[in-house]
Amino acid sequence: MPAATERPLGACAGHVFSDPALLAQALTHRSAGSPNNERLEFLGDSLVNQYVAEALYRHWPKADEGALTRARAELVRESALAGIARILGIGALLVLGPGEMKTGGHRRDSILADAVEALVAAVYLDAGFDACRTVMAPWFAPLIAALPPPNKVGKDPKTRLQEWLQGRQHPLPVYALLHESGEDHARVFRVSCTLVAPAACTEGEGSSRRAAEQVAASAMLELLESA
Repeated sequence: MPAATERPLGACAGHVFSDPALLAQALTHRSAGSPNNERLEFLGDSLVNQYVAEALYRHWPKADEGALTRARAELVRESALAGIARILGIGALLVLGPGEMKTGGHRRDSILADAVEALVAAVYLDAGFDACRTVMAPWFAPLIAALPPPNKVGKDPKTRLQEWLQGRQHPLPVYALLHESGEDHARVFRVSCTLVAPAACTEGEGSSRRAAEQVAASAMLELLESA
């Protein structure tokens, strides 16, 4: 394995592998042949879920099971794990087959998320679950700190804005498409979110109209909650 594979170790809380072959396997996609990280990813999925469940249980001592379940789902979803992989620089260290290399597999969320889970499993097999906790703590601490309150976690901005307005008996927001641009494969939508009471208007952009509406609703929530 190239020396570059040592690069994520510092970002992984300084874990040094007793068995470097585990690290090599964790960073090898199935498209590159065997041994690869599929089996490690299977094990790592459970380990990540266990760690996040424990961390949330301690972070929110009074939250009910529903809130904890929704929060865990937010933290272990594919895009969240892929975000962790990007921070660690794992994409550049993956061993991919020629086809995946040509199609940008090192940037694909599913491949990055699987690699994170595989890396956790490799640490577990190398040094046990306490080492996994040490590795994962700095990954998830900022994500947990950024979660909304337990009664709001898992709800998208449009839903939370609607509940905010209904709770105060205000009219619901009106979303309008302002602009659409870009090539067919990379469209960009700009949408407005307008309130009658309290009178306010925000805008948002996204790769779909729905995504743009969510951004505009999130901006509106920030505006209302900071007033």
